[in-house]
Amino acid sequence: MPPKAKVTIKDVALKAGCGIATASRVLNNSGPTSAEVRERVNRAALDLGFSFSAIGRALQSSKSMTVGCLVPSLANPVFAEAVQGVQNELVGTNYQLLISSSNYDDKADDAAISTLVSKEVDGLIVTMVAPERSPALKLAHQRGIPASLMFHDPIKGFATSYVDNFEAARDVAQRFSECGHRRTGFLALRLATSDRSRNRYAGFHAECRARGMPDPALIELSETDANRPEKLAAILAAHPDLTAIFASNDFLAIAVQKAARLLGWIVPRDLSVVGFDGIEIGKLLDVPLATIETMPEKMGRQAAKSLLTAMQGGVLEQLPPLPFRFRAGATLAAPRAKSRDDGRVAAQPPSVPLIKTILKQG
Repeated sequence: MPPKAKVTIKDVALKAGCGIATASRVLNNSGPTSAEVRERVNRAALDLGFSFSAIGRALQSSKSMTVGCLVPSLANPVFAEAVQGVQNELVGTNYQLLISSSNYDDKADDAAISTLVSKEVDGLIVTMVAPERSPALKLAHQRGIPASLMFHDPIKGFATSYVDNFEAARDVAQRFSECGHRRTGFLALRLATSDRSRNRYAGFHAECRARGMPDPALIELSETDANRPEKLAAILAAHPDLTAIFASNDFLAIAVQKAARLLGWIVPRDLSVVGFDGIEIGKLLDVPLATIETMPEKMGRQAAKSLLTAMQGGVLEQLPPLPFRFRAGATLAAPRAKSRDDGRVAAQPPSVPLIKTILKQG
């Protein structure tokens, strides 16, 4: 049996009773046509089993019909939800998404952008260490490839989809103050490589001062230490005066709760904890996490929508920040009436000798 002949756009036009150019406009959604003609062309294409070749589209339009997306990590649900939002917005546009992650490394950022540019993506959606200093992103701009940012606070020369990290962090300081906390800490990973964390600390610090509270203790730790509860417990034990900690993301806030248990501390009786992002798993903990809840899926959609406009010849405009809200959870309460040391030493479990050993080792 001879192979079935490939259906062409000419066949669709003939069956629909219109010209090839009209059929092309309908199937490419590239020009005005009447509803009746669109119905005839789409019905003819469906009946004949016609579909455009992606390669053919690219050759005809000089476009790859791909969008590159770079995020620091797909293990963090916040970035995964944002990527899903990008994907959801691209449905029906014929654009395919190429995804890469960099593990918060600026060199990996540039390598990923360079690879995506070499694949001739039509646009970029990125969250990276320092977009304003990236030579790879600068090269993409010189080649006319539009780029839309996610999560970054506004950066000159870029359009970004974001939540106001400074204002959200001020909200946390306000909550701590209203509960009666004065000695607070800010816990962060990679403060030097994350503008989000820096802006959250700045907002938290500013509001603590505005409310007459002591400056918050800035506690930085490596990702390795964050994944070692006993090491984080040692860090907490070195700050016995703190009654509340604001963690720069929910994973860190959850790690703080685990470390507190090693010390025999009960959250929030002995230590209040607030996170940032609002990941769903925080609601499922034995003590549901208090956190700043953001909208990462909508953030991804907004970034993709802006990029689509730019790829069609429009201007990438900076949009207002997306809303956030404080999710009360159960990890925030008033500090204990007694001093920090009262009742804690007796409550410490057998693992405390290990904690003290770690502290002595530095």
